[in-house]
Amino acid sequence: MYKRILLKISGEIFLNEDGSSFDFEKYKEVAVALKEFVSESKVQLAIVLGAGNIWRYRDTKGARLDRVTADQLGMTATTFNAKILEGALNGVGLESLAVSDFSVPGLMPDYDAHFVNDTLNEGVVCILAGGTGKPYFTTDSCATLRALELGCDILLKATKVDGVYDSDPHKNDKAKRFDKISYAEVLEKSLEVMDLTAISLAKEAQLPLLVFDFTDFNNLKKVVKDSSLGTLVN
Repeated sequence: MYKRILLKISGEIFLNEDGSSFDFEKYKEVAVALKEFVSESKVQLAIVLGAGNIWRYRDTKGARLDRVTADQLGMTATTFNAKILEGALNGVGLESLAVSDFSVPGLMPDYDAHFVNDTLNEGVVCILAGGTGKPYFTTDSCATLRALELGCDILLKATKVDGVYDSDPHKNDKAKRFDKISYAEVLEKSLEVMDLTAISLAKEAQLPLLVFDFTDFNNLKKVVKDSSLGTLVN
């Protein structure tokens, strides 16, 4: 169905149950699920990781950092998740390569769309770290931008909820879930799917977005076959 997919994974997926930053068993479990998905679907897979398990701007108020510095630290934090996941993927036999939008000499190559495109064509999973390399842009914006640069057929957003709701389902048990919704409706209703920059960019480029629950890692291969298990935004 899809030839090339951009998967956006929240960094909070990798949190330990005690709230500490790294649960290395979860990286391995994600790697196993990704290997099964790629093997069964034969898709080319690019991944953008958040860093919510390490660094979140909203939690840095007491640090007295300016926004630019805080965002730079957040982008740096994504390289931790990218490199750890790269190791986990290679460890289960799925060849992968982590790259960064800003230079991290000796750790990973610089991101270049042409290089990554060629690498994906070779069947290597590419993990795209470093965000956009610029402050004030979220990893959601990065995921949308990279999906467009790399000609991906769809952007999958792996979250802790099973789709898009009209309000927070964790706070409102009467929240309405959407099976499908348009980008125009997302903007009109101010739904918290992704930040407005990401939504506007995807809307203009007509990039489909599928939001799904990734707390069960096996849901990835299920939702690609049945989008009603998540919410399709187009």
